[in-house]
Amino acid sequence: MIKLELPFWLDGAEPSKLKAAAQSWWETVEGWMRWPLLQMDAETCHLTVLDLLAWQRDITRFKGEPEPLYRLRVKYAFINAVDAGSTAGMKRILQRLGVGYVEIEERMPDRDWDVVLLRFSDTQLAQNPELLRVLIQQYGRTCRRYDFVTITPVPFRIAVVDFNDDQQTLVASL
Repeated sequence: MIKLELPFWLDGAEPSKLKAAAQSWWETVEGWMRWPLLQMDAETCHLTVLDLLAWQRDITRFKGEPEPLYRLRVKYAFINAVDAGSTAGMKRILQRLGVGYVEIEERMPDRDWDVVLLRFSDTQLAQNPELLRVLIQQYGRTCRRYDFVTITPVPFRIAVVDFNDDQQTLVASL
């Protein structure tokens, strides 16, 4: 905002009040002028404007979608569209939207060539089932079938023990 300054000969009580009122008025007008620009940010705009941005970017809010996730999907719509269609791009899309680590396998032996395996942990699959469906529908490859496979971490411990026993084999015959 421009800081209004009065010349030294107008440095009195009444002109200073007038200057303060004008300064306040123009700050308010500047706020009105900046408001439309602030609405273009998907993270901070009003929800109604966010719906318009989502329509413009071909994003539809699914039932039960939390608002922060919806804002992220709208914010990253352009870059997700660019990343769509490649294995590395799909991994980046899932990272951006908070799904996390994923393993993607394509064209495995003994499977149809169009099947793509997406390996998630149990918690990822349980927390984001509808989001994963929507992302595969929107950003997945056109002629592919996607299978979700869970990765279950199993704690495994091995103990190393010194074993110095003798062995004897006794054979009895009649």
